Amino acid sequence: MRKIGRVVREYLGVLIGVAVTAFGLTWFLIPGRIAAGGVSGLATVGYHLFDLPVGLTMLVLNIPLFAASITVLGAVYGAKTFIGTIVLSVLVDVFQRWAVPLTSDPLLTAVYGGVITGIGLGITFRSGGSTGGTDMAAQLVAHFLPTTVGRALLFVDGFVILMAGFAFGPELALYALLAVFISTKTVDLVQEGQSYAKAAFIISDHSDKVGELILSQLERGATALAGKGVYTGTEREVLFVIVSRSEIRTLCRLVSEIDPKAFVVISDVHEVLGEGFKKL
Repeated sequence: MRKIGRVVREYLGVLIGVAVTAFGLTWFLIPGRIAAGGVSGLATVGYHLFDLPVGLTMLVLNIPLFAASITVLGAVYGAKTFIGTIVLSVLVDVFQRWAVPLTSDPLLTAVYGGVITGIGLGITFRSGGSTGGTDMAAQLVAHFLPTTVGRALLFVDGFVILMAGFAFGPELALYALLAVFISTKTVDLVQEGQSYAKAAFIISDHSDKVGELILSQLERGATALAGKGVYTGTEREVLFVIVSRSEIRTLCRLVSEIDPKAFVVISDVHEVLGEGFKKL
């Protein structure tokens, strides 16, 4: 039952994500002639130049990318992508019947269109699906290369924006580039979450005392990793600990009290799953 519930939630997430994406396209980007990359950008160009239905054009262009996603990323991904692609194409054409542009300002169109479509894409990707088009291409790139889906989208969509620049002019192409940038950052934010915790690596000759202080004062767990200095050849423990943002100053103070010469590396953490944080 738990597995069935998870699958249902994932497919529901895909449907919600594509609905939000369709809203951002039909109320902002398409009427504003902001071809913000992807198959939707190509379909936007076709709509304004040749009066082609955007949803149907997207569906036709998605066929080869959909076949590739099934081959590389598997049948489950393909099923979610199939549903996302079909539903997005249908919703875009349906929404366009009632869509009334909320603004004629190209800057507002690019900003709000980018944010809304980014939220929709992020929800869909987080649910393990795709809305089709270069979203699938970005998923394929991110599957093979060490990059995020948002950055992959930025590169893939650049070519589409260049084409749109020839169709609508350089100014709208610049707005489209802004919309893509905002959308990709929003995708990463929805998928990875906003930084709300800090990870610290602590290298000290007194790691045992530092660890005890972290346990007693911060009531946080810590993991001792085996380390060795490359230059000195000295073996020592490296403490790895996750704390909230409000606790990082206290952590540094505690380490300084035990070992003022300790070496501490602090980095942002976007998501922590486990005891003391979010449930796994």
